[in-house]
Amino acid sequence: MKRQQAERRGRQAERIAGWWLRLKGWQIVGRRLRTPAGEVDLVARRGAMLAFVEVKARASGADLDLAIDERRLSRVAAAAEMLFYELAKPGDDMRIDVILLAPGRAPRHLANVWHGG
Repeated sequence: MKRQQAERRGRQAERIAGWWLRLKGWQIVGRRLRTPAGEVDLVARRGAMLAFVEVKARASGADLDLAIDERRLSRVAAAAEMLFYELAKPGDDMRIDVILLAPGRAPRHLANVWHGG
């Protein structure tokens, strides 16, 4: 049962993050894209930029600072590199973003968080 609840919470967080990105002028071009290297929660486009977005939701704002780590980001980056060639148009650039969600708080969008590792 806990697994199903976590799955539901994760999907809800991804929906909220998608709405947030659309409000900021992004177009969602992919959701929960899986590769052998890992999964990307959302892929969004604005102009010539593709953002590969990791979404994390926590029960409290205090837990958000611990929600993402370098290991998780490296898996997202590896998956993004694989997906980029399928989704990109000529001249596109890419970045890895994180959206952190907690009840009673506006989404926190961290842009371009991965610089190799």
